[in-house]
Amino acid sequence: MTLLITVFAAAISTILWYNSKSDKKLGTLALMYWGASLMWLVDAVVEYIELGAEFFEQAPADMLNDSYLGLCVVALGIVIWLIVLFVKDPEGKVKAMLASK
Repeated sequence: MTLLITVFAAAISTILWYNSKSDKKLGTLALMYWGASLMWLVDAVVEYIELGAEFFEQAPADMLNDSYLGLCVVALGIVIWLIVLFVKDPEGKVKAMLASK
């Protein structure tokens, strides 16, 4: 489930980046999610090599835990992206807000 959730997040962020006309650093978000997807893919391949066909017979509790982990990874990626966005401030909005006070 972690692989599936991060691949969907990577695909959605890539589509948003491709269609975006502004510099919101969406490419950074897409790269973070693609990196996480690659990590989970390697993890799934290694686990399949170790377990064989049992890899596809997960208990519902394990699937739920994997789903929570995948959602946490997506949320953490958004938090990191927001921090990068505020630090880089591509449109100067944060700088203007701080200068006006």
